[in-house]
Amino acid sequence: MGLVCRVAEEAGIATVCLSTGRDLTAQVRPPRSLFVNYPMGNNFGGPSDLDLQTRILRRALSMIHDADVAGTLVDWEEEWPKTFAYFRGKYLIEFRITALSKYIKVWPIPKKRLPG
Repeated sequence: MGLVCRVAEEAGIATVCLSTGRDLTAQVRPPRSLFVNYPMGNNFGGPSDLDLQTRILRRALSMIHDADVAGTLVDWEEEWPKTFAYFRGKYLIEFRITALSKYIKVWPIPKKRLPG
């Protein structure tokens, strides 16, 4: 998303990237970024939390005027109210295989090497 922000900025459109992946955002360096340490897909907070969503949106929009240096990365100060974790390791792989198995054709490995 950070690369899209750069292209939009070059066209004269101000952007703020709302990120849940600080390490990637720091590498890509979009013009302005607000890092929200919430589970992926919850950049604006939990469902139906209108107050939190409004605060995050206002903070992001204020960065258009407040950020003086390109590549500004600001950390959102509020923490997610519950502990959270992402799928890791074999569970993610198994989920992907299960979800995509009807679209994947599995070919047997040939017993002899092909030329080339």
